[in-house]
Amino acid sequence: MTEQTPFHSGFAAIIGRPNVGKSTLINRLVGEKVSIVSPKPQTTRNKLLGIVTTQQAQIIFVDTPGIHRPRTKLGEYMEKAAEDALQGIDVLCVLVDALKVNAQDHEIVKRFGNVKIPKYLLINKVDLIHPQQLLPIIDSFKDDGFDMILPLSAKTGEGVEELTKAIYGALPEGPHYYPEDIFTDQTQRQMVAEIIREKALMNLKEEIPHGIGVEILTLKEESDTFTQVHATIYCERNSHKGIIIGQKGRMLQQIGTQARAGIEALLDTHVNLQLWVKVRPGWRDNSSDLKTLGYWNN
Repeated sequence: MTEQTPFHSGFAAIIGRPNVGKSTLINRLVGEKVSIVSPKPQTTRNKLLGIVTTQQAQIIFVDTPGIHRPRTKLGEYMEKAAEDALQGIDVLCVLVDALKVNAQDHEIVKRFGNVKIPKYLLINKVDLIHPQQLLPIIDSFKDDGFDMILPLSAKTGEGVEELTKAIYGALPEGPHYYPEDIFTDQTQRQMVAEIIREKALMNLKEEIPHGIGVEILTLKEESDTFTQVHATIYCERNSHKGIIIGQKGRMLQQIGTQARAGIEALLDTHVNLQLWVKVRPGWRDNSSDLKTLGYWNN
């Protein structure tokens, strides 16, 4: 009788400052759209899990909000979510942007340099720089105590397979934490809300995105091929409401059209998406509002 190969499993957290590509990397590693992606910072607000299962192992990737100095209760929630993600992990990955390495990156790297678990420093977006620019970046981090410094591109996939192998090799023996067919811990309602917020982020001006939240009012599967989705986009000012709706409703229609396509791809049904916009002043500093929108658990 042949001995069964031990199963390995564990949690790998990906941290870094806002907008370095954490969500893009998680989506690349998992092979599914787990987290929304936007060029605007602080896109991810919750700790998200992306799950990869093979015959030999299961990696639970933890996508965290960007580490930053919070200025609102929402910011405090995001910072706590990032810190909580580091509890009980087996592998730590710190991600930096090769185009914009700065003092905050070095501060974060030094902060986690003494963590007593396998830790990898990932230099993202190497497809956008000349190879000669990469060596000084690597050199600037070489004394920070990381087990590996790996250049990669979350966008093109360069270096991602090497990262996956390194993480697999570092995992302890363990159980299946999640069923084999699960690729995220998010509910459908959470993912639909995030798709709507992603499309709003893509289309709106810089000063508005951090002031919007999405609440799913209705998510009802009418049949195997048709789903009703009703949602409210909350903003903090009347002037923002006008911008979100746009002239003759064009901006809201554009957000809705893009969001519906994303939701249909997620649910694999036709979707009737109804969107409303409401003003909720100061919601980012209101614990009750944050809880309603899924951002508060204290």
